[in-house]
Amino acid sequence: MLQNRVQLSGVNTYKLAVLSAGEMRELFCRVKQGDSEAREALVRGNLRLVLSILQRFKNRGEPLDDLFQIGCIGLLKAVDNFQLEHGVNFSTYAVPMIIGEIKRYLRDNNSIHISRSIKNLSHRVLQTREKLLKENHREPGLTEIAAAMELTVEEVVFAFNAALEPLSLHDPVFCDSTDPVYVMDLLSDQSDSTEKWLENIALQEALGQLEPREKQIIEARFFEGKTQMEIAGQVGISQAQVSRIEKVALEMIRRHYRQGICHGESGHEKKSCR
Repeated sequence: MLQNRVQLSGVNTYKLAVLSAGEMRELFCRVKQGDSEAREALVRGNLRLVLSILQRFKNRGEPLDDLFQIGCIGLLKAVDNFQLEHGVNFSTYAVPMIIGEIKRYLRDNNSIHISRSIKNLSHRVLQTREKLLKENHREPGLTEIAAAMELTVEEVVFAFNAALEPLSLHDPVFCDSTDPVYVMDLLSDQSDSTEKWLENIALQEALGQLEPREKQIIEARFFEGKTQMEIAGQVGISQAQVSRIEKVALEMIRRHYRQGICHGESGHEKKSCR
């Protein structure tokens, strides 16, 4: 497993507990009644979740032991704030909180200097976003955040961008069962116009192979920048269904895209199209 490759001093990552869905539900019921031992069991039973997330930050130059401890703080916050009645998996709720905690740590320890006033405004923007997210159970838009804080959209965008740590060329931008795609993989030499032309045709043909609903979801996600929750409300299906359709559509696009590039290069130097 991926998390088994994370080396932490003083932690035997091979023997960390894994909880079943039934055990998780029982423990959360006990936590709601004030059982501190159940809270500790939930934290111990989800440490593998923290380890899996550390894979995203292993090239940041920070000791993994430190990031693991920060991730555990995010896990604790997730355990303390999770509500069973919302009907979502704990991992779905906890992953953004763990990632957010680690990103805040990296941002605060960044060598790039950001003024105290901008940092404070950025923190308020993030707090407002989390508050609106909890109240409405969906990702708030920029206009909603700006209205709640009595700011302009431009001020919110500026403050939010200031909260983001610099992007590494080794950061993954897409991961599935295949090899991950990193930022550096998306940087290309634009002088090769023939290759770019072939790639554009292959992508257009791949999108044309999708069913209308699949195409609608892919265009909304990757061309309009909408969240899965926003698309679910727009299309009239659940977020889980949007996620499944998106995954199937991406796999179909990837397969057709690679085939298109291979066929288009029949008169040129072949690339590996596996």
